[in-house]
Amino acid sequence: MKIKRLPKEDKSNGWSAVLKTRTPNEALEGDRYADWIVLGGGYAGLAAARRLAENCPDDKIVLVDAGQAGENASGRNSGFAIDLPHNVGSSLDELEGSHRFMRLARFAIDHLEGLVKEHDIECDWSKDGEYHAAVSERGVKDVLEPLAKELDALGEPFEWYRKPKLVEKLGTEHFTAAIYTPGGALMNPAGLTRGLADNLPSNVSVHEDSPVTEAIFENGVHLKTEKGSVRAPKMILAANGFSEQFGFYPRKFFHLSAQASLSRQLTEEEQEIYGVEDPWGLTPANAFAGITMRYTNDRRILIRQGLDYCPSQRVSESERLEAQRRHKKLFDERFPMLPEVEMEHTWTGIVCLSQNSSPGFGKIAPNVWSAVCQNAVGVTKGTFGGILAADMATGRENPLIEDMLSLGEPNTLPPRPFLDLGIRARFMWELWSNRHEA
Repeated sequence: MKIKRLPKEDKSNGWSAVLKTRTPNEALEGDRYADWIVLGGGYAGLAAARRLAENCPDDKIVLVDAGQAGENASGRNSGFAIDLPHNVGSSLDELEGSHRFMRLARFAIDHLEGLVKEHDIECDWSKDGEYHAAVSERGVKDVLEPLAKELDALGEPFEWYRKPKLVEKLGTEHFTAAIYTPGGALMNPAGLTRGLADNLPSNVSVHEDSPVTEAIFENGVHLKTEKGSVRAPKMILAANGFSEQFGFYPRKFFHLSAQASLSRQLTEEEQEIYGVEDPWGLTPANAFAGITMRYTNDRRILIRQGLDYCPSQRVSESERLEAQRRHKKLFDERFPMLPEVEMEHTWTGIVCLSQNSSPGFGKIAPNVWSAVCQNAVGVTKGTFGGILAADMATGRENPLIEDMLSLGEPNTLPPRPFLDLGIRARFMWELWSNRHEA
């Protein structure tokens, strides 16, 4: 089948811009043969390729990615490796579901941390945890207090912060309260993705800048690119939101665009005025109305705000510039003591979601397995999804596969234009009903 829609990179990713220049792996040229193909070079594809290489050390694995490591969606998120669900129920079944997710997420975090240390990956990896914050007292009551009860039921450590202690931690008076959990990690996601791609085992060949233009699933797998092709008996699909282009998961996923900006570095004088030394990461009580923020190790402040329905998986330059202006205004409202600090980089990440928040995981054809649709928790979900897909494909026993399968399968979505109308109506309702968290 011909691939009709390909990823498009605009080179705007701020996380990549602050890193050293990197030479990508060569594009796929000529006709190649392998034992395995991994399609997609994000967290899932990189994890799957590494695990295949470990499970089958004599096999040849070829990983093909349309773009460059760190420039795709995996390198454009906010840089959180999250170990806890933010919204869990209080029934025994729901709590057990949370325990299963935590086992998977912590497995992924430990795996990534081990690789960062082993290969000395420069990505500012730090176990600094996460603040989950509310702007209003209503947000505290509706979101944070139930979360605290559920964390108690799960036996998880956490700390409450209110003003003025919260102001000391974050350097802004915008938030009324926050719950801090210590288990998550923060990083430069582009740096992490680059490092994972550049330190794969020797039996993995990586080809970047190689968008697939045609896929044939007869007598194995045959993928064609502009300048080459690769054939293999088996494949792991890790193309996330582009999976439907290859004939899998039709009407299962929808796509959102998420806008983010990274400030220039604070000067020493500005950092002294700001008054916060330690890096931190904050997620909002409501993802639609609120703002995700980071204070990084190199004294930059990240603002991520703006979720839009984006079925085309494309965002224009004018939309990016408008987001940059909006983020500067939001920055000034939260950090009025830093009026001269500009947003140095603004970019868009495309998020792939399912209606019921289930991943696309498992065996999807006689010779194809998948690890796609991470539902906006790509660092951890992509990593454990890729590892477990490789274990399933190679017959390696792993009790976490059952935990993964327990997350369910994506629901079928309504046809367009009914889907478009429904999602846009839901967005309007979420923004209006949660405007107190803006």
